[in-house]
Parts: sequence; C-alpha cells; structure tokens
Amino acid sequence: MMDELNTPRLVSRDDLERLGIRVSNTTLLRWELRGRFPRRVRPGGTTVAWILSEIEDWLAERAAERARTYYADY
Repeated sequence: MMDELNTPRLVSRDDLERLGIRVSNTTLLRWELRGRFPRRVRPGGTTVAWILSEIEDWLAERAAERARTYYADY
C-alpha cells in the first residue's frame, strides 16, 4: 500500500504483532535470511520496519498455502 506521496507504508514490530505475526525477533531474522519473510528496512538509525504491502502479500500467500495443504484429516 502506498500513501498519497507514492511512498510505501512502513509497519513496526508492534504492527506485525497486531497483524497476528507473533514470533521472536530471532525467528523473523532467520525467516528473512532464508527468504521466508519480507526483508526489513532501516528508515534511520537502529529503527527497523517492514513494507506493509510486502507483509500483506506474505499473509495472502500463507492463506493460499493453507487452502492447498492438508495437515490432518480428522
């Protein structure tokens, strides 16, 4: 998602948690290094954030994966 200036919207670690992504920072780093989660950006200093549209795409991929994967048939 872009704002009115056509720049990507950024989300913080707290925003990720509000979106239901509740994993440790170490897990996020591992996923990023393996290409399993969008890479973080550094808007300044030690602050990190993620691009909202990439996170939304990632969540949509997880939903599609759930639709085609059968974990158990009870």
